[in-house]
Amino acid sequence: MLRLGWFSTGRDEAARQLLQVVYQAINGGDIEARIAFVFCSRSRGETPQSDLFLHLVKSYGIPSVHLSFKDVVGSTPVDYRDTPRRAAYDRQVIELLKGFKVDLCIMAGYMLIISPALCHHYDFINLHPAMPNGPKGTWQEVIWQLIQHRASSSGVMMHLVTPELDRGPAVAYCTYSLRTPSLNPLWTQIQNQQIEELKRSEGETNALFRLIRQEGLKREFPLILATIKAFSRGQVRVENGIILNKEGKPIPGYDLTPEIESSIENDLAMAKENDSLLMPMPEV
Repeated sequence: MLRLGWFSTGRDEAARQLLQVVYQAINGGDIEARIAFVFCSRSRGETPQSDLFLHLVKSYGIPSVHLSFKDVVGSTPVDYRDTPRRAAYDRQVIELLKGFKVDLCIMAGYMLIISPALCHHYDFINLHPAMPNGPKGTWQEVIWQLIQHRASSSGVMMHLVTPELDRGPAVAYCTYSLRTPSLNPLWTQIQNQQIEELKRSEGETNALFRLIRQEGLKREFPLILATIKAFSRGQVRVENGIILNKEGKPIPGYDLTPEIESSIENDLAMAKENDSLLMPMPEV
C-alpha cells in the first residue's frame, strides 16, 4: 500500500477540500494508499484557517506534525534563494518526521519553497497549472503568457519537485483546448490588444483570463486524485529522479487527459441530474 506524506500550510478552504477528497477516495477504496502523516507549516493558534485544517486532520485520525515557519525563521519574508534560512527550517522538519516512513510526499497548498536538503530527503510531487514544457511561474503568470503567445492549448501537471524551481520533470498531466466555442469570441475581442495594455486596462478581470483560469481549476483536483491513484496502482513511479511507467520504462509524464475529461463530464452529468431533481413538478 502506498504511504503518503502530506505537506500543507492549511491557509484556506481549498487546502481542507483537497485533503477531504483524497481522504474520502482512500477511505472508499478508490485509492490504495494511506496518509502516514500531515505536516503543517503553521502551529495551532497561528491563524483561524490553519486551525480549521489541523482540526480536520485530527478528525480523520491522521498523525499531524506542525512547525511554525514564522516562529523558526521570523516574520521577515524569505527569498526563495535564501537557502541557509530555508535549510535551517527544513532540518527541523526532517528531524520531526524521522519516525515516519513514506513512499511519496504531496505538496498540497504548501506555501513554502523547500530547500535542497528536504527535496532530496523525500520524493515530492507538486501541482503546476501548465502542461509539460509550458509556461513557468505562478498561475497568473502562466495565464498571461498563454494570452501573450495566443496559445491554442494548455494543461495541468503534477511534477517532481527538484532544487530548481518549477523545473522538475512531469509525473502526470492533462491537456485541454483553448480554442473552444466559449473561448473563441474572447480571443477575437483581444486580437488587436497588446498584453501590457490588457493588463493595465482590465487585469485579472478580463473575461478570457478568467475563463482560462476556470478551465484549469476544474482539472486540478481530478488530476491530483488521478495521479495518486496511478501511483497506488503502480502505473507510474519515481526512481532516482526518473519517471517510470508500470513496465519500468522512462516516460515524459503519464498522460491522464482521457481520465480527467471523463471525470469532468461525469461531474457535469451529476450536477444536471441533481438540478433536475430540485425542479418543481409541473402543474396538472
